Parts: sequence; C-alpha cells; structure tokens
Amino acid sequence: MKIKKLNACVLLFVFFLTFSFQTHAQEKFSVKDHYTKAAYRIPMRDGVKLYTVVYTPKDTTADYPMLLWRTPYSCAPYGKDQFRNLPTELAKAKFIFVYQDVRGKFMSEGNYVNMRPYIPNKSGKQVDESSDAYDAINWLVKNVKHNNGKVGMFGISYPGFYAAMACIDANPALKAVSPQAPIANWFVDDDMHHHGAFSFQMAFNFFSVFGVKRDSLSTRWPHRLQRPSPDAYSFFKSVEPLKKVNQKYFHNQIEFWNQVIKHPNYDKFWQSRNTLPYFKNIKPAVMVVGGWYDSEDLYGTLHTYQSIEKKNPGAHNTIVMGPWPHGWWARSRGDVLGDINFGSQTGKYYRENIELPFFNYYLKGKTNPKLPEAMMFVTGSNKWESFNEWPPKNIQKKDFYLAPGHKLTEHAVKTAKANFDEYQANPLRPVPYTAHVIDSKQMYYRPYMNEDQRFASRRPDVLAYETNDLQHDVTIAGPVTADLFVSTTGTDADWVVKVIDVYPDTAANPKPNPSHLVMGNYQELIRGDILRGKYRSSIEKPEAFVPGKTTEIKLELQDVLHTFKKGHKIMIQIQSSWFPFFDSNPQTFTNIYKAKTKNFVKATQRVYFSKDMPSKIEVNVLP
Repeated sequence: MKIKKLNACVLLFVFFLTFSFQTHAQEKFSVKDHYTKAAYRIPMRDGVKLYTVVYTPKDTTADYPMLLWRTPYSCAPYGKDQFRNLPTELAKAKFIFVYQDVRGKFMSEGNYVNMRPYIPNKSGKQVDESSDAYDAINWLVKNVKHNNGKVGMFGISYPGFYAAMACIDANPALKAVSPQAPIANWFVDDDMHHHGAFSFQMAFNFFSVFGVKRDSLSTRWPHRLQRPSPDAYSFFKSVEPLKKVNQKYFHNQIEFWNQVIKHPNYDKFWQSRNTLPYFKNIKPAVMVVGGWYDSEDLYGTLHTYQSIEKKNPGAHNTIVMGPWPHGWWARSRGDVLGDINFGSQTGKYYRENIELPFFNYYLKGKTNPKLPEAMMFVTGSNKWESFNEWPPKNIQKKDFYLAPGHKLTEHAVKTAKANFDEYQANPLRPVPYTAHVIDSKQMYYRPYMNEDQRFASRRPDVLAYETNDLQHDVTIAGPVTADLFVSTTGTDADWVVKVIDVYPDTAANPKPNPSHLVMGNYQELIRGDILRGKYRSSIEKPEAFVPGKTTEIKLELQDVLHTFKKGHKIMIQIQSSWFPFFDSNPQTFTNIYKAKTKNFVKATQRVYFSKDMPSKIEVNVLP
C-alpha cells in the first residue's frame, strides 16, 4: 500500500472526513480557562479498559451532570495540557464533558468491530456497545468528582450510533440521549449503501483511513493513500471494476472492505447490524437530530426516531430536522448551503434554543422547554414548524404522473398506448452526482443535496418531467415514493430519481453575486435516491431483469418538508448513474464486486406511462 505520513493539515482534514465533532467560533470560549482535564482507563465487564478523558468545570461550588460522547474518531488531544474544543453553548452552561475512545480504537483496548451487533439477553462477560456505555456510566458516576448523578449522551454519525445503542438496556443514571445522524442500517439507506447501490467515493475514502488496522494503542490516525489523480470523477473511474481497489490500493488489508465484498446482498452480516429492531423499553428522554441534506445518515435519523416512537408509546421521544448536511447543526451558522440561503442562522438557533434547553431540563431540572414532538425546518419557505407527530397526521396523499412531452401532471395518462421515453445509459460514462470538480481525497461534495441540476437535465441520458407553473404554494411533507414502469436491454440497471424545485425565469439573482449565479430556471434538488435494480423485489435475493420486459419498480425516497412556491415548477429527473458517489452498475446481472470490464455494457432504458403503466411520484401534501 503506497502511503505517506499525515501532516497536521491532513490530520485535521481526516477529522473532517470522519465526522469528528467540530464546533463553531471556539475562539470566543477558552476551555483551558474554565475546565480541568483528567484521563482514565475505565474497565468494562470483560476486563477491557477504555481510554476516557473528562473535562470538569473549574467552578466546583456546584455538582454538574455529565455529557458522554463515545467515539471511534479519537478523543484527542491526548496531551495533559492540550484541550479539545467543547460545544460552546453547552460548555458555557457548565457540564462535565466525557469523551471516550470506543473499544479497539486509538487508546482503548480490545478489538474494534464496525457497527458491533447488539446482543439481546447478554450473559456473563458478553459485550456490545450498549453494555460498554452502561459500564462506562457506572464507573463515571461513582468516580468522577462533582457530578450530580445524572448523565446525558450525544454524538453525530458513528458517535450518534453509540448514543442510540446506549438507549437500549440503559443505565439508570442515563437520563437524556441525543442520537444525531445515527447510523441504523448500512445496507438499506445509510452511508455505505442506498437500496443496495454502493456508496463508492465515500466508502473508499472513509475506509482507506478508518479501516486500517492498528498494531497497538495509538494516539495517531493511520497514513493516507497516494492517488495518481486529484479529480474524483477520473480517479474513481480508474478503479472500476471494483476489484481494482484491492489490486491497486488496499491489497486485501482493509478488513471491512473485504467484508463488503464477501456480503454483496442483505444477509445475516448486514442484518445483524440493523439497529432498528432493538429500540424497546427506552427509559431516557430521547431527542433525535438530523439534517434534510444529510446524504449519509438521513435514513438512520428518521427511522431511529420512528422505531423508538412505535415501540415505546408514551416515551419522551422528539425529532429535530433542519436545513443541514451531515453534522452541520453542531458546527455552522446554518444559514447557507451551496447557492441556497435559509434566511436565518438555523444552526445557532438549534444549539441555543433546542439542544441546550433539552439537556438543561433533563439533567439540571431547569425550565421545561416544552419541545414539540417534531421540530422541523421547512425548506423553500424557510421557517420552523412544530408538529405533534412525524409524519404529520393531516397530510394528504397526492400523485404526480409522468406524461408525454416530458410533462408531470396530476392526472394519469388515459390512453392504453404504451407511451415511453428512453435513453442510453453508458456505465463507462456515468452521470456525475455534482457539477463541481472535487478532489479525489474529499469524502464527497456536501452541497450536492440541494445543488442546481441543470447540468444533469441537459444530458441525453437523463429524463426530466415538470409541471406547469404552480398556481399556489405546495408544501410536501413526509415520505416520497417513485412508482415507475421501466424496461432495460440489460439484465441489471440502477434507477436514480430526483425531486426538483424549478425556479421561475424571473427569479432574482443574489446580491452581491460574485459567482454570477443565474437563479432564473434554477433546478434545486430537494430529494434524490438510487435503487440498484436487481434488489427491486428483495434486498436479500437479487433478481435479473429480462431484457426488454416491462417491470414495475418502487423506490422509497427519504422524507422531505419543502414548499414549492407559487410560480415555481415541480420536476422529476430519472437517470441510471450518480457517479462517483455510487459505483457504476455494469448493467449485467453479476456480483458487481467481482465484475470484469467486459461486463460493463451500454443499455437502453425506457420509462413507460399509459393507462396500464401509470408511472408516478407519490407525495404527501400539507393542506
């Protein structure tokens, strides 16, 4: 494996890549001036010791609750006189902050397991992430001075997964938990796969660092790979077929990458890592947090909330969703993403008016913030709305049908004639997921989730359907489903469906506008997702397409809450690649991880719309 050492800048970059908790404007608050630091090795029930760093307020005239953050991304800095940035709003309010390297990572003993499966009815020295959190809290409450006996947990992404797992069989001292962008299912629609399609760029960049096995306890990140091309699109084309990754770069040394290859379908390996069946008998108050533009763990956020809600009637379980990509609610102003301005500092609002009051109430007994069941930001109209449940009860189902002339209408095509549109999909020239040229070392381009889609709609291998100008505002809320009748001349195919807000030609350009952005006819991506066609009937048992045979497919896109303003249009785009965020489907029914170059073939894809084949998009509209 060709590698070179990480310098300080690269180290910070890797921290960013691997979702470590970054905070905003830390220069306004000196942690060293207000907190003391201590390090411990906390024994688990099986004898393994986990490295843990504790920051305690210097003001010892009172006792404080603890906030625990369990992470595989290092609780650095490790030096006695080195202090990490703490979340400013919480730090000013005085909590005891605890950061812990999970077992098998950095300075903690044991073996690391990705998304370590939960073990129901544990006995003896059996451990999982739920038991490790329980044991850590037990020790902390008994041994850390000036704690008030109450513990809260929070975390983003992987740390969000650890926070969520702590809710199960929770320690009695654990009173409040905020899983933020928690991983829930790495095959269905989180991080590594979306409906069976492999998240190529992100998985490669992530595991090329995170997946390197350590030789001993360490305070350092592993080395990073050299790449011959800085251009992500070109570089990732150079390592397809996917078997080239091991041949050229990983050399079978990245254990989890090898596991992905061994388990191409949703088998017991992946099923055991699905957290959703286990959120039963939840005792702590829970606040699940996520972002509408989180392309990593939006599924985990929504479904963790829903699982807890369904299995625990009467439990305090709330959800907060803002206009954020992955983790940005914790470290940004939250007023802008890409070209789109949200009109206010939504990140700051969340930290001051939602997160801090939540922990203050449940851990310190301060004023009840009376948070709603669902606190949701409405994109498009740029406002916060409260709901008694999510999805809201009063939504009304509405269908938009594909029609001749690339129209999107509220009425199905009445003719029995098999109308269709078609395009040729070439896996050797896939549709890019972003118009931006990004560095191959970058995890991915985060603003792609609301990026202008005009670059895609102008390609011959992308179909676009749009409504007439809307005569009034239309707000869609909750899940979106694409129900399409399709055919392919291949034996496998990917189907990407995007919901887009098309601005009127008269839309004003931003002021100032140094990039000379033209907002007239802007095509803002609202939601998109991908289905690997062979998993259309079952993610456990793939099935080939019969070339030329019409087949109905359904793709469940994640929830949205968006207002299409009067004068705008609703557009649907359909394509068969989204590269290199997702790998190219060779369009031959095969194990893609073992595919050969000859398996990558051009195919003609058709989308049908007629009385008997009413291709449509199913949404829910707020009255």
